Amino acid sequence: MSKELTDIQSKILNFLIEQKVEKGISPSLAEIADRFGYKNRATVQQHLQSIEKKGYIKKNPKRSRSIELTLGDKYFFPRPILGEVAAGNPLTIYPDSIDTIQLPTIVKMPMDSFLLRVKGDSLKDAYIFSGDVVIVKPGNEFLDGQIVVAILDDSAVVKRYYRKSGSIELHSENQDYQPIIVDLNDSNFRIVGLVVGVYRTMGKKSLNNQLS
Repeated sequence: MSKELTDIQSKILNFLIEQKVEKGISPSLAEIADRFGYKNRATVQQHLQSIEKKGYIKKNPKRSRSIELTLGDKYFFPRPILGEVAAGNPLTIYPDSIDTIQLPTIVKMPMDSFLLRVKGDSLKDAYIFSGDVVIVKPGNEFLDGQIVVAILDDSAVVKRYYRKSGSIELHSENQDYQPIIVDLNDSNFRIVGLVVGVYRTMGKKSLNNQLS
């Protein structure tokens, strides 16, 4: 891309891509304003004009749903990585973006999902390696065996989830690590979301992304 997008411009572009993939049409100004909490559509217009000037979209002012993605042969677009999550011992998860990654435009991320970078090898037998980026979908209902991101005190881990009587067990996919057992009433524990995809860049253990 010729110019860097701001954080809000990147989020709006991601929303345009998601809507195009899911519905086949671009969202209206009202839908964009509603999604990002803007009362004034002129603010949306200003962001779209900036995104257009940077070469990501093209608008037709005579039509209400006229936003055309002009990524063309630019097969990648920037997504923020919000922090690191441990596949091993817990790591701090940061509240702000610590990095960005260029994801292929074909990658579909669920609404409100976010990215975290994995550090550690406790999920290597699940083919999730240190340096991979996981796509996390927020939620509060999980099934046994699903891979989740959980917060322990102020640290984050990515593990397989199992609910037991009075406790939750977080299991690794590496025999060198023991399960983490957490009391259901532990106020310092919460699950952030479900891992719905993994992306691995060139130069990692595999050249292919693994997306659910």
